[in-house]
Formats: sequence, C-alpha cells, structure tokens
Amino acid sequence: MAELQRRSLFRRIVGGFFAWFGFLVLLLVVIGIVVGLWVAPRGPRIGDDTVLTIDLTQPLTDGPPPASFERVLLGGRPTLRDTIEAIGIAGKDSRVKGLVARLGGGGFQLAQVQELRDAITGFRANGKFAYGYADSFGELGGGTGIYYLATAFEQLWLQPYSSIGLVGLRAEQPFIRGTLDKLGVTARFDHREEYKTAMNLLTEKQMTPSHREETEGLLKSMFGQIVRGIAEARHLTEGQVRALVDQGPFSSEEALAAHLIDHLGGRDDAMAAARAKAGGGDKLIKLARYAESQGPAHRSGPTIAVIDADGLIQSGGGGASPFATATSIGADDLARAFREATSDPKVRAIVFRIDSPGGSAVASETIWEATLRAKKAGKPLVVSMGNVAGSGGYYIAAAASTIVAEPGTLTGSIGVVGGKFLIDGLSEKLGVTWDSAQIGANAGLLSMTQDFTPDGHARFEKFLDNVYAGFKDRVAQGRKLAPAAVEAVAKGRVWTGEEARANGLVDALGGFDVALDLAKHAAGITIDSDVTLKNFPKEGRSLWSRLVDRTEDEAMVAPLRPYLRLLSLATAPPGALTMEPLVIQ
Repeated sequence: MAELQRRSLFRRIVGGFFAWFGFLVLLLVVIGIVVGLWVAPRGPRIGDDTVLTIDLTQPLTDGPPPASFERVLLGGRPTLRDTIEAIGIAGKDSRVKGLVARLGGGGFQLAQVQELRDAITGFRANGKFAYGYADSFGELGGGTGIYYLATAFEQLWLQPYSSIGLVGLRAEQPFIRGTLDKLGVTARFDHREEYKTAMNLLTEKQMTPSHREETEGLLKSMFGQIVRGIAEARHLTEGQVRALVDQGPFSSEEALAAHLIDHLGGRDDAMAAARAKAGGGDKLIKLARYAESQGPAHRSGPTIAVIDADGLIQSGGGGASPFATATSIGADDLARAFREATSDPKVRAIVFRIDSPGGSAVASETIWEATLRAKKAGKPLVVSMGNVAGSGGYYIAAAASTIVAEPGTLTGSIGVVGGKFLIDGLSEKLGVTWDSAQIGANAGLLSMTQDFTPDGHARFEKFLDNVYAGFKDRVAQGRKLAPAAVEAVAKGRVWTGEEARANGLVDALGGFDVALDLAKHAAGITIDSDVTLKNFPKEGRSLWSRLVDRTEDEAMVAPLRPYLRLLSLATAPPGALTMEPLVIQ
C-alpha cells in the first residue's frame, strides 16, 4: 500500500509540474502576442513622393503568407508572393514614385529571379523608377544569376573596388559511389529510363552520357534565357553579352566601361539619386512596411482558391523536413485542401502552386486523384510552377486544365527510381552478423542484408515498369497526348519551362499572376476584376514549419542541399518519383 501511495504521489508531482510548465508556456505565448500587438509600429504614412526600399540579397520563400499571429511571433519575413503582390500594388499607387533594392546576394533559383524580374518590369511600366545597388555580384564567380536579377532595374550602382562574377553557368554534382565502396555498402537501384539520373549519385562515379546530355541541355536553355534578358535590359546584342561572359569576371571599373552597370557607388549614392528623382524629401519606406499598411492584395470580388505544394511529397501529413532544409507535402493535407476548395460554393477556380522535386509515387497518385475530382466538380484548375515541379511534382500537375511555368522552371522528369542498399560489406567491417527467418519467397525483397533473388529482382523490375507506365498514363490523360508523344518527352528527362512548353508539357510561361489571370478567364471572371484569394487547407502551413523557415540560415545550408537530398533519396520508398537537385554556380 505504501508503495502505491508513493507512486501516486510521484505521478501527481510530475503531472502537476508538466501542467504548470504547459500553462507557463501558453502564458508566455499570449503575453508575447499581446505585447507584440501593443508595441507594433503603426502603419507608415505614405506621402506623395514615397520611395520604397527592399533587400533582395536573400532568396524568398515560396508559399502562402503566414497568419497574423505568426507574423507577430516570427516577424514580417515576406514570401515571394508577398513581395510580388506588394510591388504590384505599389505600381498602381500614385503616391509611390519608385523603388530602390539592395542586390548581390546568392541562393536565388532562375524561376524565382524571373518572377521577380517580371514584377519589377510591371512596376516600371507604370511610369515608376527602379534603382538597384550592390556591394558585389558574386565576387570572382557565381554572379551570373544575381546579375540577371539586377538587370531588371534601370539604374545600377556597384561599390568601387568590387566585382561582377558574370562568368556563365556551371553545374557540379557529388557522386558518392566511391564512398559507398569504401564503406562496404552497395546501392542496388534501377530507374526508368536513362535520363532518370537521381540514382547516379549513388551508383556512378561520374555523369553517364545521358546524364551529361541532360545537364548540358538544361544549362544551354537557362543560359540562353539569361543572355536574352541581359541583352534586352542593358541594350546590348546577345552576341555582345556572350562575349562579355567569356571575359568575366569584371572589376567595378571594367563593369562600368562595359555598360554592365551605370554608376560606381553604394547605398547612399543610390538613395540620394532616388530622392532626387522622386522630388526630394526623405520618405523612404521598406516594401514590407508598405505592404502591411495596404493590407493583403486580392481581398474583394469572386473567390479563387490557392493551394500550395511546397517541398518533398510524402504520404500522410506534411511538415518540416527532418533535415530542416525544406518542408514536406503531405498527400492527406493536399487531398483535404482540394476537398475543402471543391465543396466551397464560393470558390470559382483553383490555382495550384507547386514547388517540388517530387517524392513518393503513392502520395503523388493520391494528390493527382484529388485534383481530378476538383476538375470533375466543375472547378477550373490552373497550376503555377515555381522553381521546380519535376517528377512527382509534375505528376500532381498533370491533370490541371492549364499549366503555367517560368521559362527557368525545372520540370518534367517523367520517370521512376527505386532500390535498396546492401550493407553486408559494412556489417563485416564492423563485426556485425545477421540472421533471419521468413515466410514467403519475396519477404526479404527490400532487406539490406540480402541481395535480390532472381525472382525477386524480376518482381522489382516489374514494379518499376508499372509505376513508370502509370506515370506516363496520367500525363497522357491530363495533357491529352498520345502514348508515343509522352514517351518522347519522358524517360526521366528534366526540361526547363521554356523547353517544356515547346514539348507540350506546359501551356504558358509566367508566374503566379499569369496563372491567376488564366484562372479568372476559366471561371468567367474579367481579367481586370479583382478577386478574393482564399488559401486551402484553411489553417495553412504549421507554425513549426514557419519556425524552421525563420531560423534557417541559407548561407549555411545551401552547400549541404545536394547531400541532404541524397539522404532523402536513400530513405525514399521504392518507386520514388523524385529528381536530383541541379545546383547552378
């Protein structure tokens, strides 16, 4: 009896401690929200000669804006959509005269650069000015993409004794076959077909001929887009831009002489010029503050649903990746989002924003079926592709009424990869022995301690054939293409958005705004009419996912991304619809 009393007392003490601890955490959160709301600065006063400022030295996250209480807790870190919407609102605001941006940081993918360039171009088309300044553009190299972004601005300042790393594009990819050999680990993977190169990082020591052909093709397409954009913006011929690239990198003085920049100087020089252009005064306001004062865009008129698929595709629910470099897309969450949007009588159309390299084949099929049900219910479905919509990311897009991608979006990769690791050599090195018992001839099909039996390997190969055939069938249905036409653009090959449009995999080129206009048209809403954008599922991304985004240091994790994606592939289920990362320098 005494022992039971002691245990009961212990449980009460422990339970009371955690109850009080939970109450304290909740109280602190509430106090933080109240204090944040109390001390939050009031919206800025927008004068008649306002100049907006923005820092574009770090890439912006895709996806929907956070809820208001999350903004208080995490700060007003803008998303790509936040930024583009704010630039669009400012472009039509007669009080805003221009925009000044700090430039020069890395980490931007080509599609995101193009979406930002389009926004700046639209801003300037309204008679506004847009100036940019930078400490440098990539130092001795790796500055081609960020300089491409800078050329959207009409006047550019570059710090003296700095440089522009306009040297072209280079793709470097790690191969860990040698490492696995030393460890005594064998990667027993296979793919459909030759351009499905994600497994090559595990099974090869260098690019295969198909791998090299695909990579060089992507670089050629992407570089051509960059050259055209720079040539048009800087009033040069494409031949002149290509010649300049082969002469790079450039010092500040050389860049000025080559008409790559307009002025030598820094922030103060660009701001002084902006003030003078705007008519004097000192009304400089951060774009994020301006956006908060104006409220969200698209909040009146007919309702269009927005569903975001950002990250690796997996079965079940989504959330933060265990590697803390990306969120994951939960098939259940996406299916629920489509059910909610489909059943909402106010929703006239759906814009499905995808930024995903793929993932689980089973989860991709679940999401595909949800998109098809929405279409059958009479909801026009328009896909907007972000930086990447490949493999499973293309699978879930295939049923859409219309697919929109930026010219630099990486998409396609219609294929499948799967397999397992054999660790018998590693086990021997470590002195580990294994034993087993089984019922069923193929119960050990995915065992890491037993190689495929002849019959098991035949079953595995048939499984890959079936997944690949199913993927192609979904594309043929959605795109209304003949099987032979799908096979011609499949085989696991990755395409840029520009190439994908030429191959019938994409309908239009552009960003979220283009997709929204097409959704309006499909729903019978005039293009000039405003609409109410409603995010589904209703609660949006989790607070934990946003905390991960908030604390992520891009400069630290960027070099690790290819290796972390290798871990994702290694832990993926058999028959994964995923594509390897293409890291451009």
